[in-house]
Amino acid sequence: MRVVWTDGGPDSVDELRRALLEALDGGPAVLPLDPRNPAAPELRDAMAPDEPVEPDTAVIIPTSGSTGGPKGVLLSARALLTSANATHARLGGPGRWLLASPANYVGGLQVLTRAHLAGSAPVVLDTSAGFDPDAFAEAARALFRRPGPHYTALVPTQLARLLDAGGAVAEGFDAIVLGGARFDDRLRARAEAAGVRAISSYGMSETASGCVYEGVPLDDVRVRLGAGDRIELSGPVLTHGYRLRPDLTGQAFSPDGWFRTSDLGRLHDDGRLEVLGRVDDVINTGGVKVPASGVERVLTAHPAVRAACVVALPDPEWGQLIAAAVVPAGDPPPEADLRAAVRERLGRAAVPKRLRYVSELPLIGPGKVDRAAVRATLAG
Repeated sequence: MRVVWTDGGPDSVDELRRALLEALDGGPAVLPLDPRNPAAPELRDAMAPDEPVEPDTAVIIPTSGSTGGPKGVLLSARALLTSANATHARLGGPGRWLLASPANYVGGLQVLTRAHLAGSAPVVLDTSAGFDPDAFAEAARALFRRPGPHYTALVPTQLARLLDAGGAVAEGFDAIVLGGARFDDRLRARAEAAGVRAISSYGMSETASGCVYEGVPLDDVRVRLGAGDRIELSGPVLTHGYRLRPDLTGQAFSPDGWFRTSDLGRLHDDGRLEVLGRVDDVINTGGVKVPASGVERVLTAHPAVRAACVVALPDPEWGQLIAAAVVPAGDPPPEADLRAAVRERLGRAAVPKRLRYVSELPLIGPGKVDRAAVRATLAG
């Protein structure tokens, strides 16, 4: 196993790219880590780099999600390359890529794979000090000097910041793949009005990045709903297990080989998948089950709200109560207005009993809200 530390700077990204290409060609498996992450040493130790690596593993994506301890997602060269080729097929063919997200996560790492298959190294945005719209625009202009198509992958927060800054450079991309968090209707409308082709993707480390684009699975990926409308996936893009955790691997896959995600979904009549939220984000309050994502959609639809996160807190009377952290877009709106909007759309049981305005939502990974941190803040 080859441990590669990458902080988002061009030099460290190039080191990871070279290690990845060797792994795709049968070389040592790669474990990418970000030295800026305080949990990185724990993740490294949990991956046991001195122990033999599971067969057919090209990359190990470590995670330290808010619902459990460290685990490593095993991805084969076949899974990574199949995903990259299927993405190009869906977008309109191989093209030039701008890497603008952390390469130690699967979304950024797959930009490196796609660029390799397209025959060129990506243009790398230096994100070692964070995401800067002006620096992104400069990197995009460098990309556009090469023949197209031109692609990049972002999280919704990054796209919103580009649009806030004017968004003109985003129009030059043939496609911007969005992942990591929900692409809400208001941001989609802003992108469309600006002439930006933004495409929502659904996936995770276990699926070698996005495997469902705009609700439609990539080629050779299949989707079904299991018990309780849990989303299940199959296809050659899937992980073959978790690092040194055969128990977790067995729990993640059904007897017929389908991967059980932690998300709830709905299949529409035309076969498109709608992701409703995480299984563990359903709040049981007073015997009524309320999807946290549904409450978040109502809150963020308010013009004075930029972002929101809804979580459950223990309550002696209700079992669980609904609590919301809200980021205002300007002056905070009256709490009564937000509660009234939820009551009108979802019913009385879905109304947050605790609501707090915050300046930002804490993140874990690229664009993903740290719900455990939000829960701790609201419980305090």
